[in-house]
Amino acid sequence: MLQALIIAFTIYTLIKVYISIMQMGYIIDERSKTPVLMSKEKYIEAANYAISKEKISLTSHIIEYLLFIWWTIIGFGLLYEVVLSYGFNSSMLISILFLVGFFTFDYILSLPLLIYQVFVIDKKYGFTKTTPKLFTLDQIKSITMFFTIGLCIMALLIWIISSFDTWWLYGFLAIMFLILLINFAYPTIIAPMFNKFTPLVDNELQNKIEKLLNNSGMHTNGIFVMDASKRDSKLNAYFGGLGKSKRVVLFDTLIEKLNHNELLAVLGHELGHFKHGDIWKNIALMSILFFGIFFIIGHLPNEIFSELKVEPIAGVVIAFLSLVSSLIAFVWMPIVSLFSRHNEYEADKYGSSVGGGDKNLISALLKLVGENKSFPKSHPLYIFFYYSHPPILERLKELGYDSNNIPEVQKDGIFTFIGEQK
Repeated sequence: MLQALIIAFTIYTLIKVYISIMQMGYIIDERSKTPVLMSKEKYIEAANYAISKEKISLTSHIIEYLLFIWWTIIGFGLLYEVVLSYGFNSSMLISILFLVGFFTFDYILSLPLLIYQVFVIDKKYGFTKTTPKLFTLDQIKSITMFFTIGLCIMALLIWIISSFDTWWLYGFLAIMFLILLINFAYPTIIAPMFNKFTPLVDNELQNKIEKLLNNSGMHTNGIFVMDASKRDSKLNAYFGGLGKSKRVVLFDTLIEKLNHNELLAVLGHELGHFKHGDIWKNIALMSILFFGIFFIIGHLPNEIFSELKVEPIAGVVIAFLSLVSSLIAFVWMPIVSLFSRHNEYEADKYGSSVGGGDKNLISALLKLVGENKSFPKSHPLYIFFYYSHPPILERLKELGYDSNNIPEVQKDGIFTFIGEQK
């Protein structure tokens, strides 16, 4: 059984490596062609950034595979022996110690690649503003959350697995409840741990946003600006939370780069997701994935744990679930992405209709591409497996933009439109 799983994970890894290699080759080829959506200099820079990120992804695929081999061949049995050597009698404590060791080991090995991404790649292309101090504080906060919220969740799952024969069903229901709870709490409790949120002080913009929200029938607990610029220069905006915890969040970088009409078009796009119930659709699709993961792990024969040289205690089961979940998700996520890309087109239509027409959304998207250094082209296979949003060229085409036409104005390598007013 374990041998079959290793073969499946090997195939899964080879597919991901192949997709990464195809993506890099595609971008290298497109890099030398006529630029679209940005100046030649920025087009080449965006291509180089995309290639650099894909090299990191390729490295992470290999590390993930090596870790899988390590855990299945040696790691599980070795860690289990170490935990048992402390002589604890509580199965809850043994399970928790096993999980702490499992996740700590993975975290330590993944940290160098994260540091390289932030302080070498992102710094080279002018994205990151993260200092070593800020990075360290972020890691401390993340670790603190793991040893508080994370361990509480693990303890709940351990209790469920230890108490019920159909633990996989109750575990799935518990996780879905926690996902909803985290979505509810994220904007007001979790996000402020990492960023500062202040009320929007631009009264004119606030009035426009409130009018947009009222016309769409959406009620929030406020419009806030997030200090995203302390970490990087990327642009974004989102609606966070569920129910009464919903809030509008604008990156300070977005306010700096987009005019009012463009901001309203971007928010109109996000409102489109709200109007069409896309959040609940995505939760439903993800619930299918989680159900599949819990069902498969819950019906594995005990012999696979014997091959791992461990007993099927709750902590081992959770660690094993975490280890193989990426393999199961890889099969399901293209389906989720297919629905997601469709939803993005519909949200674009809504954003255009409430945000002042296609022109404003087109202009905003073009600025987002330029500022975020998003290379506008990708290999079809890469799009199929990884794109939750349609390719930017396809989105713009749906909005009526012809990338072959020369724009009226070009500023700093970002295409804009004559007559833009704030």
